[in-house]
Amino acid sequence: MSRTLCALLAVLLLASCGGSKAPPSNLNDACSIAKQRPDYMKAFKATERRWGVPVHVQMATIYQESKYRHDARTPHKYVLGVIPMGRQSSAYGFSQALDGTWEQYQKETGKRRAKRDRIRDASDFVGWYMNKSWEKNGIPPSDTRNQYLAYHEGHAGYARGTYRGKSWLLRVADDVDARAERYRQQLAFCGY
Repeated sequence: MSRTLCALLAVLLLASCGGSKAPPSNLNDACSIAKQRPDYMKAFKATERRWGVPVHVQMATIYQESKYRHDARTPHKYVLGVIPMGRQSSAYGFSQALDGTWEQYQKETGKRRAKRDRIRDASDFVGWYMNKSWEKNGIPPSDTRNQYLAYHEGHAGYARGTYRGKSWLLRVADDVDARAERYRQQLAFCGY
């Protein structure tokens, strides 16, 4: 075999080992997610051990934030309805972490190489953030609804009660809570 052909085959082999970037196919079934993406479950369990945030709470939060899309971003803003003027925020990745909050996470945890589009880093971020919500606002890690409200509004916003005037956000938090409970039951059934 020629050297060029060998190099090409090596590159193709390495590329095929990279894993799928597409979200799991059935996001309504926690067991299906676990079966399709065992690396996700490994990350969620590591976060639960480190930060005390249950797997099902992490899963429901990541579902709500990105639908498990590693490269999720907020929509563009438009002037006059047609001229793109940047994105609505700097939120990016599985956890939709903002630039400044992500940098704070990296600094406080010493994880300078952490990336928002890697599930293990995004999961750890969610755990870190929710642990802070417990420390700052007294929200137990298993209280999905209030943890999500603090995740969305920020710790100071949650403390001020900014979510109270946002009926749409309260509905979303209820949905996240219901999804977390469904995931919890599913994971118990399939032995995760």
